[in-house]
Amino acid sequence: MKLPVYKDVLKMGEEAVKLALAPVKAARAKKQAELEMCKLDERIATKEAKIHELCCSEDVDFGEIIDMQDSLALAERRKEQYSKILVEMFPDT
Repeated sequence: MKLPVYKDVLKMGEEAVKLALAPVKAARAKKQAELEMCKLDERIATKEAKIHELCCSEDVDFGEIIDMQDSLALAERRKEQYSKILVEMFPDT
């Protein structure tokens, strides 16, 4: 990478600097959303395992199973929302 001439940078102004950083900031935001989706994938897998465990226990706690199903449904919905946001805000062009 070649460094810019300092006097040229001073002439650029704040708006030009923001414009130059826009693609990097957009990429960072997209990666942040993708990371959140990965975290949700992990949360979903954990909740599914917990539901399976609850169903296989000797003393089945139906209330806890329902609570865990609700929690799982919320995590799945959030993942769908992140997917939609990624498609709408960061279209592949």
